[in-house]
Amino acid sequence: MHFQLSVEQRALRTGMRELLAARFPPEALRALAGAPTGAPALDRGLWRELGGAGFFALRLPEAEGGVGLGLPEAVLLFEEAGRALLPGPLAATHLAAGRIPGAASGEAVVTAVDGELIEWLDEADHVVGSYESAEPIRSVDPLTPLHLALGGPVRPAGPEVVLLTSAQQLGSAGRTLELAVQHARAREQFGRPIGCFQAVKHLCADMLLRVEMARTAVYAAAVTGDRGETAAAKLLADEAADGNARDCLQIFGGMGFTWEAEVHLHIKRSWVLATRCGGAGAYEEVLAERLLDVSM
Repeated sequence: MHFQLSVEQRALRTGMRELLAARFPPEALRALAGAPTGAPALDRGLWRELGGAGFFALRLPEAEGGVGLGLPEAVLLFEEAGRALLPGPLAATHLAAGRIPGAASGEAVVTAVDGELIEWLDEADHVVGSYESAEPIRSVDPLTPLHLALGGPVRPAGPEVVLLTSAQQLGSAGRTLELAVQHARAREQFGRPIGCFQAVKHLCADMLLRVEMARTAVYAAAVTGDRGETAAAKLLADEAADGNARDCLQIFGGMGFTWEAEVHLHIKRSWVLATRCGGAGAYEEVLAERLLDVSM
């Protein structure tokens, strides 16, 4: 059994990274986050480009106009989306492809009720799930507008949503590791790059360890589809995204809090995604049940 990415998978990941680098580079991310107060607008042109690139129709059969790939390939694309902090209800639109007209091509924006929250409600053409009313609430992430759903049933998120969210967290953790290493090499104190100092080396090493542990768990869950492995992937990816953003912020120092840096946006997105699909307690319960089943 081979666990390395295939040539085709690597090319798929590279293509998405190049698309996002051209259409949503860090400069565009910072500009959108620093826009005047108010709900951010979704870039419909970029959304359609994602549709044209197969982001949403990736797992639809070719006979239905899709790409015909699987969940492991979707995880790779969502990892790249998390790395770029791409805004929008990506998972909901991806899962709606083939079921809601326009979702596969990116012509329609689809969001979903997630517990008591709805992301990007004002921009959505379709909402999956029922609720009686919704009121806007302040989001810690300036690029994830939220509404509180009132009067509807609270339903647990499906395993695919959980895994795709974990992939986004993994991408964010990888990006903050990259930013930390770049800054540690370039920033000098006492005539030496700060990456020469042992404390900074330890922080970067811890960040790398979190990324690799989370990546192993996320990729494994994408292959097996196992409920327990998906829960472990969510817990490890959430920890990696939050922990790496915090350590990256420590390496950047006060500079990391400014709008010119990406770091503070990553930590804010990690907090929002950590609450998606329920908190950590729900996945700890899943793992506890799995361990009890094994021990008995």
